Amino acid sequence: MKIATWNIERLKKKKYLSEILSEIEKIDADILVLTETDSRILPENYPYKIETKPLILVNSLAKTTENRVSIFSKFPIVETFETYDNFTSCSAEIETPFGKLVIYGTIVGVLGNRNEQFIPDLKSQMNDLQELSDKNICFVGDFNCSFSDNYYFTNEGRNLFNENFKILKLKNITAKIPENIDHIVMSENFIERFKIKISEFNLDKKLSDHKGIIAELKYWEYHLIFKNSIKATKWRNITASGANGKLN
Repeated sequence: MKIATWNIERLKKKKYLSEILSEIEKIDADILVLTETDSRILPENYPYKIETKPLILVNSLAKTTENRVSIFSKFPIVETFETYDNFTSCSAEIETPFGKLVIYGTIVGVLGNRNEQFIPDLKSQMNDLQELSDKNICFVGDFNCSFSDNYYFTNEGRNLFNENFKILKLKNITAKIPENIDHIVMSENFIERFKIKISEFNLDKKLSDHKGIIAELKYWEYHLIFKNSIKATKWRNITASGANGKLN
């Protein structure tokens, strides 16, 4: 199963629209969260979608096609949830091959981490996650905070994120990526059965000013192979289109 997130920078580089769509098609994520996005970015092969309200309703300078967050899924959306700010985050429970998973797509602090609204926004989103804490959670999007370096963060913001992740038993599986503020954070109990591979795209930032982030979750199946008394582990990569696996 593959989960990806990418900040499209409000489609400022409209001339690259076809390349952006091509990149998304190449990634072929099962669950895709786009931030600072635009309705003209409509990837194929995603029958299920939820998004925040049009930005023009609160920002007269925005394009009529703009919205802050869109969640695309190849798996069925079975329920949606209210968020404290439905212009900035949206949330849906998705029926994955491994059970239900709540995707909370977001931008934390739309005006950056130095703005006075950053911490209140962060706290309000953590309250939303607390309300969902009896479910498996994937908190994903633009956090306006790096976790492994001095790229872009405040001590207060980073500490607040980490404290709440600990309380909610969430793990930031993208925390070690350098110079990165877009993250994927998941329930510890959900991901313990997976081998996780993290990768990046748009590294030259040609298509937007953010790198894209991918988390590929390979299901862990443990098998004992008695030939030559060797124990082997099989990692099975299950996607919306089927399964494939190999012995490692």
